[in-house]
Amino acid sequence: MLQDERHEKILKQLKTQHAVKVTSLAKELGISESTIRRDINELHQMGKLKRVFGGAVSISGDMASGETDVAVRSQINIQEKEQIARYAATMINDNDFIFIDAGTTTERMIEYLEKKNVTYVTNGIVHAKKLIQRGFNAYMIGGLLRPSTEAAIGTAAIDSIRKYNFTKCFMGTNGVDIERGFTTPDIGEAAIKTEAMKQSYISFVLADHAKFGLISSVTFAGLDDACIITDRTPEQQYCQHTVIKEVEGV
Repeated sequence: MLQDERHEKILKQLKTQHAVKVTSLAKELGISESTIRRDINELHQMGKLKRVFGGAVSISGDMASGETDVAVRSQINIQEKEQIARYAATMINDNDFIFIDAGTTTERMIEYLEKKNVTYVTNGIVHAKKLIQRGFNAYMIGGLLRPSTEAAIGTAAIDSIRKYNFTKCFMGTNGVDIERGFTTPDIGEAAIKTEAMKQSYISFVLADHAKFGLISSVTFAGLDDACIITDRTPEQQYCQHTVIKEVEGV
């Protein structure tokens, strides 16, 4: 396969998936991982994508406005998400009243939760199901269901959240930027995230390293509104704006 053909296929996948992994591209195109890495490096230098550890993410200027569905996002940076989720679960203590946001990394937290005297509230359909399957005391807020993220959104969901006073909330994000803060593509989901954080004593945002430097359509909080749990911080300047816990190797 010619280089131009490979470049075209990589960029075509990024248009629909927003993020691609070197290993997946190599397998799909029948090409060595080293060749794919060279292609990604060249496309990065040309300004057609953003190179990240293990793959690449799409760019539109500095915008990352597209969104893939849950099934696709759950397969991106799996190891990093597991590390983040495992650590995040240790932040929950007895008598906590917790909000867990719909998201692929927050969903992974549930596997690591211990049996404690804790009440959970979530707007994620899958999250609620997993919580009750594991025997936890869980509530799901009602509202309009969004198919791509399997989350409840809308005015009914926001009104429900306003009744609660959470000790902690755990949020997902599509982008982390110093100036624009935490961002997500959907206005409805952004409103839920904002309200849940307002109603929480402490807020945590779970974000793997690939999310740093990305800006999506809607800001739901500033960097100083939450502590970030990540596998690693690509640029140390982020540490000047909020508390960041790096869990790589922990």
